[in-house]
Amino acid sequence: MAGPKSSSKQSPASSETAVAVSTLWKSYLDQTPDRLKFIDAFLAFIVLSGVLQFVYCVLVTNFPFNAFLAGFASSVGQFVLTASLRAQVNPENRSEFKEVSPERAFADFALGSIVLHFFVFNFLG
Repeated sequence: MAGPKSSSKQSPASSETAVAVSTLWKSYLDQTPDRLKFIDAFLAFIVLSGVLQFVYCVLVTNFPFNAFLAGFASSVGQFVLTASLRAQVNPENRSEFKEVSPERAFADFALGSIVLHFFVFNFLG
C-alpha cells in the first residue's frame, strides 16, 4: 500500500495565512512609529525573559522558589506597565488619553517600575 503522496505545493489555507501574516508585517513596519516599535521590542524581550524563567523553573529547579516568584512577577508586572505605556503614547489612542502627555506617561511608567522593583527586591528577602 502506497503512503500519502508528498506535494511541494502548500495548501490554500496555509498560503492564505502566509499572505495575511506578510501583509500584517508590512503594514506594521510601514505604519507603526519608531517609538512604538521600540516599546514592542522591549515587550518581546520581557515575554522571552518570563518564558525562559518558567522553563528554567520547570526543567532545572525551582529552588529557591521565592526567587522564581519574584523574577516571574517582575516580568509580568513590567509587561503590564510597558503595555500601559504603549497604549498611552500611541497616537491613535490620543482621544482616550487627552490629559496624559507622552512625558507624563513615561514618568508614570518610570515611577511604577521603581515601585514594582522595590517590592520584588523586598520579596527576595
